[in-house]
Amino acid sequence: MDQPSGRSFMQVLCEKYSPENFPYRRGPGMGVHVPATPQGSPMKDRLNLPSVLVLNSCGITCAGDENEIAAFCAHVFELDLSDNKLEDWHEVSKIVSNVPHLEFLNLSSNPLSLSVLERRCAGSFAGVRKLVLNNSKTSWETVHTILQELPDLEELFLCLNDYETVSCSPVCCQSLKLLHITDNNLQDWTEIRKLGIMFPSLDTLILANNNLTTIEESEDSLARLFPNLRSINLHKSAGLHCWEDIDKLNSFPKLEEVKLLGIPLLQSYTTEERRKLLIARLPSIIKLNGSIVGDGEREDSERFFIRYYMEFPEEEVPFRYHELVTKYGKLEPLAVVDLRPQSSAKVEVHFQDKVEEMSIRLDQTVADLKKHLKTVVQLSTSNMLLFYLDQEAPFGPEEMKYSSRALHSYGIRDGDKIYVEPRMK
Repeated sequence: MDQPSGRSFMQVLCEKYSPENFPYRRGPGMGVHVPATPQGSPMKDRLNLPSVLVLNSCGITCAGDENEIAAFCAHVFELDLSDNKLEDWHEVSKIVSNVPHLEFLNLSSNPLSLSVLERRCAGSFAGVRKLVLNNSKTSWETVHTILQELPDLEELFLCLNDYETVSCSPVCCQSLKLLHITDNNLQDWTEIRKLGIMFPSLDTLILANNNLTTIEESEDSLARLFPNLRSINLHKSAGLHCWEDIDKLNSFPKLEEVKLLGIPLLQSYTTEERRKLLIARLPSIIKLNGSIVGDGEREDSERFFIRYYMEFPEEEVPFRYHELVTKYGKLEPLAVVDLRPQSSAKVEVHFQDKVEEMSIRLDQTVADLKKHLKTVVQLSTSNMLLFYLDQEAPFGPEEMKYSSRALHSYGIRDGDKIYVEPRMK
């Protein structure tokens, strides 16, 4: 049988890991692999192979000599073949079947969409625990074949595969814990519920960039579909536009981590409001958008939630509001405190027997104030002494000696007094 044209896995392996390109180094995971078999390769003494092989973007189209693969790769447990030109699952199977300890396999961006994966070939993947098929346009039929033959599969990556629907597998995959299916076009919740049926043990579901619409499912049904879901990522789910969709996340009995950025529903709120309203509505989560939610932040958020909704009409108040009022009681609105520095003050200017009430700007300097008072007291600025009296100070007037000092640094307030005296000759 003729070997497919193009570069083979073995050819690339020999080129990349030759002593010239990959010098031998001692240390964990490094070293020369010498297989304990009489059919050893004549090249085995000149290849330095790590246990993690990265052969991405190398133009690989076929496996090459299977005996050579077996001779060199018995110790390999991770293999990255992404962005190559593998288009035949049979060739992939030849490689994988000769890497007996393989646990991680990355086949992203290989043109495998037109190839049919037969079950006998899929059996060679049996030991794989993490499988990456991003941008491979792998059909659901192929995914189902893989799932039936990988009893220990824990993590599956199906991003950028142009999925608009999900096809249910005839067999549930009980082992899968993480499904990464971002950047597809899964808009309807009826498609997402199929994932819950196929993967009942799912711990982490990453659905970012799928334009997901409203979550149309009862609370009981959601709990049955995803009984073990601990983390969900709904970044940029453009169709989520009501708070009821967020509330339904509480139906997942083990959910404790949520990612919800780029949701249209949240765009009209400030960053602080957004986070506090989400934390208050999701009482079980301990991490939001990658940040830990501590006990103090939760209490602050829940109290904020009560005050936020206390003036809303009864028909617009969410049920969570009543739960939190039961927990904390009805709260008083927070007093509005303006912490901005005062920009002006009304003071009494005393000169000889005259008293004049004036409004002065506090951002000006003592020198500026003297210029302003020059026409009022009929003294030149060089012949003018100023004294400031804080109405609550027990120590008497303070001379305003320094011309460049700003008035606000004295703490001048409404009702304080400024005394003007002529400089003694």
